Amino acid sequence: MGSAQSVPPEMRALAERTGFTSEQIEQLHRRFKQLSHNRKTIRARIVHAFFDKRNLRKAPAGLAEEINFEDFLTIMSYFRPIEMDMDEERLESFRKEKLKFLFHMYDADYDGIITLQEYKNVLDELMSGNPHLEKESLRAIAEGAMLEAASACMARTGPDEVYEGITFEDFLKVWKGIDIETKMHVRFLTMEAIAHCY
Repeated sequence: MGSAQSVPPEMRALAERTGFTSEQIEQLHRRFKQLSHNRKTIRARIVHAFFDKRNLRKAPAGLAEEINFEDFLTIMSYFRPIEMDMDEERLESFRKEKLKFLFHMYDADYDGIITLQEYKNVLDELMSGNPHLEKESLRAIAEGAMLEAASACMARTGPDEVYEGITFEDFLKVWKGIDIETKMHVRFLTMEAIAHCY
């Protein structure tokens, strides 16, 4: 993809838009080629939630049928590690982008609210490989999360209003104090670290 001295304009533009370095983009490009079997696009069968058009910054709703390398980088930019020199404002914006990505994974009908059923559906998918977790346990986990969200946000709900689900503002409140910046990131191995794996 080019040396550091002769970085093509497309690479510079990708680096600027996603926050990855040229070296990180090269590593991600190798991974993309593995996932796509050296084709120009990846089909959405890999992980549907990642290919939400909202996360690709392309449309307010829908799933992409396939993504190219630029789309792949856009998705991976949500998993970029925090930079040590980020000021509070940039850190808060970075955190909000990560949480918006997660919110979109749950909000399957694109209406801006995560309902109990949507939350339960995601839990079902995530936990489907666990034979020890029963359906009733999943429902209890989902109901507990919704109750927690409701209690965090009830102050703005009127006495005769029903809590319908988690809005993005609710989602931010529920995740307040949880260190999403360091939990949701990709690690880049240096060539020396990779050599130690063999």
